Amino acid sequence: MNPIEELTPQGVWRNFYALTQIPRPSGHTEKVAQYLIDFAKKNGAETYLDEAGNVVMKKGATPGYEDRETTVLQAHMDMVPQKTKKSTHNFETDPLDVYIDGEWVKARNTTLGADDGMGVAAAMAIIEDDTVEHGPLEVLITRDEETGLYGAFGLKAGELSGKYLLNMDSETEGEITIGCAGGQDIVCKMEYQEINVEPDNMLCYDIVIKGLHGGHSGIEINKGYANANKLMARLLFAAVNTQMAWLVSWHGGNMRNAIPRGCETKVLVPKAQEQEFLALVEKSRKIFDEEYEEIEGKPIQLAATPAESIPTKAVPEDVQENLINAILTAHDGVLRYTPSLPELVETSCNLAIINIADGKAEVITLARSSQDSMKQYLSNQYIASFSMAGMSVKLEGGYSGWKPNPSSPLVAMMSNIYERMFGQSPMVAACHAGLECGIIGVNYPDMDMASYGPTLVSPHTPVEACYIPSVEKFYNFTLEILKNIPKKQ
Repeated sequence: MNPIEELTPQGVWRNFYALTQIPRPSGHTEKVAQYLIDFAKKNGAETYLDEAGNVVMKKGATPGYEDRETTVLQAHMDMVPQKTKKSTHNFETDPLDVYIDGEWVKARNTTLGADDGMGVAAAMAIIEDDTVEHGPLEVLITRDEETGLYGAFGLKAGELSGKYLLNMDSETEGEITIGCAGGQDIVCKMEYQEINVEPDNMLCYDIVIKGLHGGHSGIEINKGYANANKLMARLLFAAVNTQMAWLVSWHGGNMRNAIPRGCETKVLVPKAQEQEFLALVEKSRKIFDEEYEEIEGKPIQLAATPAESIPTKAVPEDVQENLINAILTAHDGVLRYTPSLPELVETSCNLAIINIADGKAEVITLARSSQDSMKQYLSNQYIASFSMAGMSVKLEGGYSGWKPNPSSPLVAMMSNIYERMFGQSPMVAACHAGLECGIIGVNYPDMDMASYGPTLVSPHTPVEACYIPSVEKFYNFTLEILKNIPKKQ
């Protein structure tokens, strides 16, 4: 038995450990979905895979609770696949290497997947434990939340009958979330004809930025962590405009909702400009280091190393200038805080993914806002800027935010229970991250919802960690909520 399986509460930790051994990156949830179906059948729950690929489980009430309203326990099965540069982990085939570090559970050199494996594990623990007191239960485990909330979007009206929904996908124990921002994917694409270059008087260098903190582009966008794509744009703007470098390729970031931790470009450098180019790279490293020393907490890793071979094709001069200009000017980070709640981010943008190579260029950004008009304003900025760079710009996967309901009976009940159990009031607030509640609420407008969870730090990064003591509080809180769900009217 792995030591993690012996943590308290054992049912939650045992199921969570099992989930860490099943590859489940976004876009590849078939194995974990089948595992959940088999798990539910083994434990006597009605279960099926809906048309959207979500796992639905249904369990009858325990004796004495048959007259209670139906409750939905909701979480998502996929995880963000992020790893360190030195890691050889294959998220589609390899189990995670999880371990205990003091009061934290972590994974070696990869994301832990507690977002939202902890929510799934808690629901599983309830399904398999016949001693838990509850009314009728429905468990909804959605697919591909991290890449576009596809499971929530695909959930049909009438699939669920619950009056209350407990979304177990928040990251701070002691907080109850009652609203969240909406989101919009901005996808910019173009094709270009590569030009031939004479390699005789050229050198080729690989420029690498790596090891940045990164982070969740919703809950950590306000922390000011460096974006590897934006740092690279600053360096290339200086190098290209002084004829020190010519762009061959650019690859930065890999998840729309993760602040880019690394970026790699390949450039051609005239032999006569080599020392000047290397001096610029070192100067940029020192500048970035000074700017982000206190925020990142460690030195910026930026280096240019000779490439193994010199390419004979590159990005055309006008294309590289247009692309670099657009990327440099594109907004990244917080755009505006909520006027009525100055500590809460209202509108932000994550310049998430850049791929330029072999005659194709792609830039993917995730915009977030609790105001649809501000989300559109930010999207229009990208449309204007990248259209001038010759790219087609499409808005995909847009969704409105989850509007807070301060008078929610469910939230009032949860707050009272929390105060009774732990001797203090929970924090009740909206968040800037995207949650599935708003999307589910489109087809279930009368469903009363709230989100909560154990404490996680740095989700969407390889230093993601789950605070062990918070899991027991989160789970016991959940059990008490289920015992107190009101009777049917």
